[in-house]
Amino acid sequence: MLINPANKSGSGFIVNKDTRYQPLSLGIIAALTPSDWKVKIIDENFRDFRYYEADFVGFTAFSSTVSRAYELAQIYRERGIKTVIGGIHVSMCPDEASKYVDSVVIGEAESVWPQVIRDFEAGTLRPVYKGILTDLIRSPRPRRDLFHPAYIFASIQTTRGCPMNCDFCSVTAFNGSHYRYRPIDEVIDEMAEIPQKNIFILDDNIVGNNAKAQARAIELFRAMIDRGIRKDWIGQASLNVADNEDVLKYAAKSGCRMLFIGIESEQEDQLSGANKRLNLRMGVNSYDHVFDKMHKYGIAVIAGFIFGWENDTPERIDHRVAFTRRCHADSIQTTLLTPLPGTRLFERMQREGMLVLNNFPDDWKHYGYESLVFKPATMDRIEMQKYIFKAFDTVYEPGFLKRRMLKSWWRTGSFITAYWSYMSNWNYRSMAFGNIRRPKNWLMD
Repeated sequence: MLINPANKSGSGFIVNKDTRYQPLSLGIIAALTPSDWKVKIIDENFRDFRYYEADFVGFTAFSSTVSRAYELAQIYRERGIKTVIGGIHVSMCPDEASKYVDSVVIGEAESVWPQVIRDFEAGTLRPVYKGILTDLIRSPRPRRDLFHPAYIFASIQTTRGCPMNCDFCSVTAFNGSHYRYRPIDEVIDEMAEIPQKNIFILDDNIVGNNAKAQARAIELFRAMIDRGIRKDWIGQASLNVADNEDVLKYAAKSGCRMLFIGIESEQEDQLSGANKRLNLRMGVNSYDHVFDKMHKYGIAVIAGFIFGWENDTPERIDHRVAFTRRCHADSIQTTLLTPLPGTRLFERMQREGMLVLNNFPDDWKHYGYESLVFKPATMDRIEMQKYIFKAFDTVYEPGFLKRRMLKSWWRTGSFITAYWSYMSNWNYRSMAFGNIRRPKNWLMD
């Protein structure tokens, strides 16, 4: 039994079915499991947990869902059933996880899962397994037949790793500081088997940070075109995505509708503190220039902005809101600065005693980018969060979202792309407003 737990607070990225994505890691684990095993996935993105008999139960979890994973693991352990957990959170907090499950997989699981199965069958399951970073040649294709059919977007990964090493991001710590590429023919073969019309390419940066990565992206997009892969897709990139316009040209021809770019802030000191070097090097004045180049090829921009920086003030928050409304991005994703385990941000805040919601593991449920979990330097924490939530009224004002959609239509020349952007804005609006509607005492210490 493989379980994808959900944060039961009803907030964050699982508020809308459009923003949920398939638990790709569980599909890969299922593919690596011997054929004489029967495998079932329980996915709480769509259905609340119901107990099923199993011989062996595995979990994956983010920080915001790990306490739910521990809760469900206890149900099976009480019945003498062995449990195992992996994922980015427990890889950073293995000692914590070991208290709640029988075995913890640290790092990427492909290199160790066959051993986990052999040890379980022999009755010698170890408390910890450490995966290594491997090349991605002949990567197992996930068991997509086990995913819930209601996912609007299929998920696929063509690279792993990221050298950017931003202060608030744990991807480098988990997947490594170098891009590892899957062979393009293997990616294309997997894409051809995906039943959904829409795809989310999960790569942290589809275009990479150098000419080699750009050339590889172009090769991938051209292979999609040549193979006749007729999918609409969304991906993630960095501000250098427009350095080589062939990247944009072939991305658009291959079906790219939108790309997410982490802008984070329009304030240089905040970018510097977060080690957002590329954005600093290109400069905040480059943002619209990059967005306009993307529009030239009919690609919409999802611009990610962080609110609740340690030195945010009402004036800075207001300035960021105005900036989001003024910039040429088509969709705005707003999140609150969240120190996740495995990041330098978390280590520093924990060391300096800044974390307020620190009753772990229960308080991990607040680490889903929708809560201020630390004590800011410039404002009372509760007042800052209230001010930010009020600011979101302006970011996502319905009339403005309609006008933004019309501008996107004019800039990209595509009504479909503009409509995707419009619906994306409404999804992010629902995520933000889902937090405001909480009981009044939810924000209390």
